[in-house]
Amino acid sequence: MTPAHMTVPDLILEPLVRGALLEDLGQYGDITTRAVIPAGTTYDARINAREPGVVSGMRIAALAFRLVDPALKVTTRLPDGAACNPGDTLMEISGPAASILSAERVALNFAGRLSGIATLTAGFVAETSGTHTRITCTRKTTPGLRVAEKLAVLHGGGFNHRFGLSDAILIKDNHIAAAGGVREVLEAAKAVASHMVRVEIEVDRLDQLETVLATGGADVVLLDNMDTPTLRAAVALVAGRLVTEASGNMQLPRIAEVAATGVDYISSGALTHSARTLDLGLDF
Repeated sequence: MTPAHMTVPDLILEPLVRGALLEDLGQYGDITTRAVIPAGTTYDARINAREPGVVSGMRIAALAFRLVDPALKVTTRLPDGAACNPGDTLMEISGPAASILSAERVALNFAGRLSGIATLTAGFVAETSGTHTRITCTRKTTPGLRVAEKLAVLHGGGFNHRFGLSDAILIKDNHIAAAGGVREVLEAAKAVASHMVRVEIEVDRLDQLETVLATGGADVVLLDNMDTPTLRAAVALVAGRLVTEASGNMQLPRIAEVAATGVDYISSGALTHSARTLDLGLDF
């Protein structure tokens, strides 16, 4: 079973799937299927893996089939978060052939894209083995698909950063430049932040970090674009007083050495903006 924290209600996911189906079906539906598939034709179909990876998007794929035709029988064989190998069956669909064909591409687009994110995330997580470092995503997601892509990160064993601008106060370099400095932005944030809102600030130099520690008001410090020795020094300077997050150019070959510095989190936009689609296919 998929852990509860890796799911959201269908009510949230359905508009994403419905929008994709409307985009694909256009104003007149699937004219190819309507032209060549005799009425009443039924089939059994399977979504199969054609390469190894981590599964994500099965709930969304099932929604696509059921929105096109509630009469379709959809059975998930490998749930979100499961590992798959070439030839494994992820899902079985049975019922009217026309309905299966009309939903096929949207279902596969979601499942392949999200499984690719989960697979890449799992690769990042594997590089942190033996450390306490967690892998987390960013807001660098496909417009309109953030909730689905962040779920895929969870399915790959990662963690989620904020979902949007209203989740937390994250003070970045441009905020600091516009407001006049590290001390100024932290004092401003402290003056307005609710006790329910966490404050994170980005720094790219150790002297900025020293100012953060002296000023107070931050819960998390984002160590941006630092080389590995500087990251190690930053973690030592913080000495557990703040949550540390390493970010900036966090690519797979570098993850193990960054995790070894002792940072609490490594955030990478690559998990969502650079993941390759996992090769899945629907076979009758």
